[in-house]
Amino acid sequence: MKTHTTENLEIQPCRKCQGGRKHLQTVTLMTWLGDDLITVPDFPAWICDLCGHRTYDTHALAQLSLLLNPDAGTPVQPGVHHPAKKPPANIPPPV
Repeated sequence: MKTHTTENLEIQPCRKCQGGRKHLQTVTLMTWLGDDLITVPDFPAWICDLCGHRTYDTHALAQLSLLLNPDAGTPVQPGVHHPAKKPPANIPPPV
């Protein structure tokens, strides 16, 4: 059985510059929700030690998207149309 160490899970090769290694760190994520700028401190991101390229953690992005979804927790009623209250969050896509 193959096991992964924490160090292996926290370092990835950088696909942007091909020379650096990405390390899991926390940063402040900034995104727009309609006309409102949302900042999320201590957000996990993979950052290259050579070129600085940043990729946000996909699991954390999914959780944030769910939290910012205006319809989260709203019961679904067949045949009833609810107008959108706010536009969806503009979450940066993973690279």
